[in-house]
Amino acid sequence: MKLGFAMPHMLRLKATMQPWETEVTGADQTRLAKWAEKLGFEMIAVPEHHVIPKSHVDLSGPFYFNAYAAMAYIAGATERVRVNSCIAILPAQHPIVTAKALSTMDWLSSGRVTITFAVGWLEEEFALLGVPFHERGAMAEEYIQAIIALWTQENPEFEGKYVSFRDVAFEPKPVQKPHLPVWFGGDADAVLKRVSRYAQGWWPFLTKPEDIPARIDFIRSQPDHNGQLADIYYGMSTSRVGEGHAVLDDPTARPGQTKQEIIDRLGWLKSLGVTWSSVPIPALPGIQAYYDYTQWIAEEIMPAIR
Repeated sequence: MKLGFAMPHMLRLKATMQPWETEVTGADQTRLAKWAEKLGFEMIAVPEHHVIPKSHVDLSGPFYFNAYAAMAYIAGATERVRVNSCIAILPAQHPIVTAKALSTMDWLSSGRVTITFAVGWLEEEFALLGVPFHERGAMAEEYIQAIIALWTQENPEFEGKYVSFRDVAFEPKPVQKPHLPVWFGGDADAVLKRVSRYAQGWWPFLTKPEDIPARIDFIRSQPDHNGQLADIYYGMSTSRVGEGHAVLDDPTARPGQTKQEIIDRLGWLKSLGVTWSSVPIPALPGIQAYYDYTQWIAEEIMPAIR
């Protein structure tokens, strides 16, 4: 089991936010990223929304990064830790721009980028961006094909309804071969079929942990499965967040569990096929206490789960 680092103040979800996190600055996060790397955490993942309608702020909060900008910054501030998104909204921008941002990031970081795409769920956000919400699945299907073509083909070509190109040059290619790892986030059958065709990882959200093995079987049973599924990320606090970022009460996912409770929970998740997880931020007085808590995770939890 590998552990991602729960970075404070990546977002302000009502279900998971600790009050002191709002005081955490970008400079604090830079220091924490270096600290996480020193302790042996293996990934920092960045949530993304571009704009939040006022009607959703109570549950979702107003605070989100652009995933690619934040990932690139964190990669530049560190030397070994991987960066990822959780998630990046694939239909929200042109796939050539997305492919270039990610290949640039992978090249500059010497191959430390993973990307988790999703089709998005917030219809009002799509309307504000001028992206057709009910075509987002079809767009995502074309976009990932186009992105992989740009990353892997010497002379990239693609012809589709939403994007087409030929007779173009595209460099730098990703350092990782055949391309940087692609994951998809989400739970619908269409998402899992996309995982089966194109991805190396899956990040479930609303799927209950006990249902993960059956969903992995579904991915691997598809006739066009690429045979590359290697990673499943399920954070310990995931089941505290419901559809639309609703607050859920799940005692097994509560923050501040004992050492043995955390080890047992992570061991159970591993038995279900989960390869990556994270320990939630508990109730603490401030950022200095979080340094101490994450050191405790590194010293007491990491040796027991690896």
